[in-house]
Amino acid sequence: MTALAAYQNTAAGDLNALVVEHQELVRRIAWHLLARLPDSVEVDDLIQAGQIGLIEAARHFRPEMGARFTTFASTRIRGAMLDELRRGDWMPRSVHRNARSIAAAVRAVESRTGRAASESEVAAELGMSLSDYQAIAADAARGPLMSLDAIVDSDHHPDDIADIDGGDSLDAVSSSGFRRALAEAIDGLPERERQVMGLYYDESLNLREIGSVLGVTESRVCQIHAQAVARLRGRLASWL
Repeated sequence: MTALAAYQNTAAGDLNALVVEHQELVRRIAWHLLARLPDSVEVDDLIQAGQIGLIEAARHFRPEMGARFTTFASTRIRGAMLDELRRGDWMPRSVHRNARSIAAAVRAVESRTGRAASESEVAAELGMSLSDYQAIAADAARGPLMSLDAIVDSDHHPDDIADIDGGDSLDAVSSSGFRRALAEAIDGLPERERQVMGLYYDESLNLREIGSVLGVTESRVCQIHAQAVARLRGRLASWL
C-alpha cells in the first residue's frame, strides 16, 4: 500500500467514525427544530438533511483550529436542515403576511411610545383581541426565526474563505453586520423575553422545560417567545 493510499484509508476511517459517533446529535437537533415547525414537516426529512450536514462537517473539520467537533458540526447540521426547509417553502403566505403586519405594529407602537411594546398594545394596534394576536404571533414566530437562524448560524470555514469572490464577500460582511444588529436587538429585549430566547437557543431547552425554569406554563412561554420574535422582526426590519 502506498503512503497516499494509507492516508486516504485513515482519513476515510476517521470521517466514518465521526459520522457514526454523532448520529444522536443529528436526531437531537432535528427534534428541537421540529418543535417550532408545522405538523406537515417530517422529522425523518430533517434527519436526512442533517446527515448531509454531518458528513460535510466531518469532511471539513480541522482539529488544529481549536473548535470542538460537536460545536462545528451542530452549525453545519442545523444549516443543512434549514436549507431543506427553505427549499420546501413550508410556511403559508398568510403566515408571512401576519409576520409582516405584526412587525409593523411593533415598530409603530415603539416609535410612538419610546419603549418596548406590550402584547396588548400590539393587539390593539392590529385591531384584534389579545388572544387572537397571541395565536397569530405564535404561528408567525415559527417562520421568521428560520431566516434569523440561518444567518446567525452561517459559518465560513477557513478552508472556504479562499473560494469567496467579491459578491460573496459583501454578503459575508452584511451577515456579520446583521449578527451584530441581532445581538444588540436581543440585548434590548425585556428581561423575560431575553431569558426565554437564551434558554431556547443557547441552552436548547424546549418550551416545557423553559416553563419549569421560569415557573410559568408552556403556553405562556410560547406567548413570550412569539412576542420576542415579533419585537426582533420589528427592530430588524431594515435587515429582513
